[in-house]
Amino acid sequence: MTNHNNLETEPLTRTQILVVMGVTAVLLLAVAKLWQKLGSIALVEVQLTGKGFLLGIAVAGGIIAASSIIYRLWPEYRRSADAYLELVIKPLIWPDIIWLGLLPGLSEELLFRGVMLPALGFDLTAVILSSLLFGVLHLSGLQQWPYGVWATIVGFALGYSALVTGNLLVPIVAHIITNLISSSLWKAGKSVGMSSS
Repeated sequence: MTNHNNLETEPLTRTQILVVMGVTAVLLLAVAKLWQKLGSIALVEVQLTGKGFLLGIAVAGGIIAASSIIYRLWPEYRRSADAYLELVIKPLIWPDIIWLGLLPGLSEELLFRGVMLPALGFDLTAVILSSLLFGVLHLSGLQQWPYGVWATIVGFALGYSALVTGNLLVPIVAHIITNLISSSLWKAGKSVGMSSS
């Protein structure tokens, strides 16, 4: 029974989260491919190099470190991130975290950095515009604005890494690793907090 005094959304089930992740990934991939085809856009190249992997790992490390600092120093962001992660990660079991890394890491990077950057001019303005749209994608409500601001900053870091390197592998690796590690740390922290209370 729904409590009408509580305006918060009902928690999603594991199956609902996985379905939403899968459907969202397919939709983003479809939009990316359609935009690429209709706009005759040359996709940012994926160069499978050791340097690309290492740069992706370095970008992920910077994002994770910055996120940890902001999480500790900015209470509004901490509340916003916790609410978002509670909704998305809490229902998942540990193996699902792999999907949380791979699906958004691949589909969002293909759309926002692979197609959108070249479509908008593959310059700093394109990075800024795609970052703003990336931030909007991560808003689940107006009260989540700090998380949207952070997603915009992350989008800028990912977009700038694609712009500077010309290699879509860098933001893909960074996005996947960031999602995997950040989600795992949050889930582990909440598990420890729950078991110690």
